[in-house]
Amino acid sequence: MIDDTVEEIREMQTHSSSVVAVKAARALATLAERDVATVEEYVRDLERNASALRRANPSHASLHTTQRDIVDAVTDADPDSIEEAKRLTSEAAEAVVDRVETAKHLAAENTAARLEDGTTLLTHDYSSTVLEAVEIAALDGKELTIYVTEARPRYLGRKTVRTLAEMDRVEAHLLVDSAAGYLLPNCETVLLGMDCIVGDTLYNRVGTFPIAATAHELDVPVTVAGSGAKIIEDGFVFENEFRSPSEVMLEPAEGFAIENPAYDATPMQLVSDVVTDEE
Repeated sequence: MIDDTVEEIREMQTHSSSVVAVKAARALATLAERDVATVEEYVRDLERNASALRRANPSHASLHTTQRDIVDAVTDADPDSIEEAKRLTSEAAEAVVDRVETAKHLAAENTAARLEDGTTLLTHDYSSTVLEAVEIAALDGKELTIYVTEARPRYLGRKTVRTLAEMDRVEAHLLVDSAAGYLLPNCETVLLGMDCIVGDTLYNRVGTFPIAATAHELDVPVTVAGSGAKIIEDGFVFENEFRSPSEVMLEPAEGFAIENPAYDATPMQLVSDVVTDEE
């Protein structure tokens, strides 16, 4: 199962960093089902598989921190038996899953509380936290108008707008990425999810930086929502992912190179507010 999860994360079949962290935690917990001869062998196996899961997507801070938390819970306890080591692994993985899912929900609730009735906003890409926040706000009776960028080249914005279109009291619009500057003057705010915040930089799906910069120029506030576990001060180095050129253009690239970064870096000075589970 761990090898399958590593491959799934590497291929980005799951797009939410929270989902990735949960999948990886549950995969690591399956080590408790394996037979080993000694505690030392089990711990080495745990550390090796946690490293493999982290390396599957070095851009996900929550994946990095949650895998580290599970391993630390076992190694710090210095278990005397294989059974105790396995129990600690299962308990730590369960605690991680609960913490990630609870934090995501609380961040969505806190974000929804800030959305006022009649707000027009713009969002980019696909964020499960943003979608849950909008759903909560709509269920509270708030009417919202939402512009959604396509988020080329993978078009995850189309997935977002289809989800929004099914919500009552939400008027959803889809636009090409390059139209954001045209429509931002119609918006009260920009609402984005986040892959992670490291120091003074927001890392999020490519296209976030130009939207935030344009919004800043137009005095449209930018709010970022997500679990507090995605905010890292040190101990994590973000590594961008470069996707297949075929996502950008199916025809052969003759005489030129195709660049397809998955994420970009947005200075936090362009972000007006960060909403997490802790506020």
